[in-house]
Amino acid sequence: MPRLSLLEKFEESYPIDLPRKYTAKDYFNLPEGSPYQLIEGELIMTPSPYTVHQAISRNLEIIIANHVKKNKLGYVYYAPIDVYMDNKNAYQPDIIFISDNNKNIIKKSGIDGAPDLVIEILSESNAYYDKKVKKAVYERGGVSEYIIINPKTKSIDVFRKTDGNSKIWDETSSVKAKDKAKTKAKGELYIKTLDLKVDLEDIFTEI
Repeated sequence: MPRLSLLEKFEESYPIDLPRKYTAKDYFNLPEGSPYQLIEGELIMTPSPYTVHQAISRNLEIIIANHVKKNKLGYVYYAPIDVYMDNKNAYQPDIIFISDNNKNIIKKSGIDGAPDLVIEILSESNAYYDKKVKKAVYERGGVSEYIIINPKTKSIDVFRKTDGNSKIWDETSSVKAKDKAKTKAKGELYIKTLDLKVDLEDIFTEI
């Protein structure tokens, strides 16, 4: 009779269903349009975003896309697009920018590697992942600049690296809108990757 492995002995002693860990291949084989992201080997459902989330995303998409096109900087993509960070993590960031020097990561099936810039807009369902788990993966994966936008507080956290060869973010900044009126958000966001300054009013206004 063959000897049992340690794992088999454990399963025999504790007959429970252990949570399965998924891979990038499993994620790739999901039906198109499946509302999931692969986060540290787990398939996490991503609900449809609220209208304020969509308004902020739309505002930034227009500003960034126009700037990138005018200055011929590279490529801008918006959710839903699959970004494969490693074998356990495949995300759908709200907005990404990929420079011309990094365009080899753009594949027909999605983005195979770290974009230069990632922007995530928080919601109640994704805040933990965006601020903790995905932040760590983006950093170790080589993302140059990571921007987290909080619609509720009208605040923005920016994480970036200053050394082009480093995968460690060694500089952070944050900005919070100062409301002059309910529809006004005073302040400015600087996106270093694009050398772009954006008025917070242009980000948080809901047209």
